[in-house]
Amino acid sequence: MPDVTALLLHGEANPPPDLLAALHHEDVAVDVRTPDEAFAVPGGDGPPAVGGEVLMAPAALPPRTVRAVSRRMAESGRTPIVVVYAEHDFDAIEAHIRVGHDYLVPPFLPPLVRMRLRSCSERTRMSRAIQEVEAQAELLGYERELRIGREIQQGFLPESLPAPEGWDLDVRFRPARNVAGDFYDVFELVNRRRLALVVADVCDKGVGAALFMALIRSLLRHTAEHSGLQSLVTTRAPVITGQGHSGSVPVVGATPLMNAVVGTNGYLTRNHGGQGYFATLFFAVLDPATGNLVYINGGHNPPLVVPWEGGEPSPLEPTGPAVGVIPDCAFSLGYTRIRPGDTLFVFTDGVPEARDARGGFFGDDRVLRLLGEPALSGRALVERMETALREHAGDAEQHDDITMMAVHRAAAVD
Repeated sequence: MPDVTALLLHGEANPPPDLLAALHHEDVAVDVRTPDEAFAVPGGDGPPAVGGEVLMAPAALPPRTVRAVSRRMAESGRTPIVVVYAEHDFDAIEAHIRVGHDYLVPPFLPPLVRMRLRSCSERTRMSRAIQEVEAQAELLGYERELRIGREIQQGFLPESLPAPEGWDLDVRFRPARNVAGDFYDVFELVNRRRLALVVADVCDKGVGAALFMALIRSLLRHTAEHSGLQSLVTTRAPVITGQGHSGSVPVVGATPLMNAVVGTNGYLTRNHGGQGYFATLFFAVLDPATGNLVYINGGHNPPLVVPWEGGEPSPLEPTGPAVGVIPDCAFSLGYTRIRPGDTLFVFTDGVPEARDARGGFFGDDRVLRLLGEPALSGRALVERMETALREHAGDAEQHDDITMMAVHRAAAVD
């Protein structure tokens, strides 16, 4: 068996001379050590200088010792074939057979040793092939489940966006993985007189975040839609304007907005507080006729109102904490007005935190610079941002979900 290497352990007695002779006769390169020597680290640092395709040990050594040496050898490469040998105490072999070790018994003649090692090698190769097939089948099954999960999650996102006269909406949604923690929603309220706009980011990524995304999105929409009939009458409510001033403005749609956020926060903190999931969100209700926008920013990065004449965008700062964190907390209403030609840009932190190949962030400053010039439509604005993000990231791996929503009000016609 040329080009085969073996680590041969010995305990109190030296290895049988006829076994060593048989191995040398079959061109097996043998490294003889005690268990302590096999664990020794040259120079006190790094992995041990042991390796090989075969680990041979006396059956008198405890199986746990042999398995520990095998794991140590695996640090330098493939897990070895384990073969124990016994000259007299054959009862000791039984404990090794129970943990899957092969064995050799006298006479240690070269042809018998060769056939035994070859048989062990074939069984091990077949076992590894079966394990690889099983692992591949498990991976394919997992990938299939993820595809199904993504398809189900896509069903929670709106198939199309409402298009009120004089308004242009567009969205970009790019998950970092098969399933996402980000989500967005756009739907009509109050007998189609108001438009609900939602962008949210569930903490963490992957399947757990995706499940909470589906839960939170369903709670928000269901509560808002079933509270809408209570908001047909215009009421005046205290709000915080986009410039940070308190005031009182007419806010049709404030009731479903507040009920949805407060109800969702209460449900999450009562029933899922121990799981550690929460979401930042921006939930706004737009009056398409006037451009009035009442909103709750629950710990989300501030959306930006891009003025039609250009210049610095106006941020819509948080009016409360993230949902799912603090029971019975208070949320304030924010208020602003989107004038003809203005654009509301809402995004998740995957935009400023997008990384290039060297790990550099896209950054908030770059977001502001790209929004410094007004856009002719919502689509034009998200396309501008998307192009810049792709140029920045290049071939780098996407680390976080990216969601962008642009709501543009057409300029007034003279």
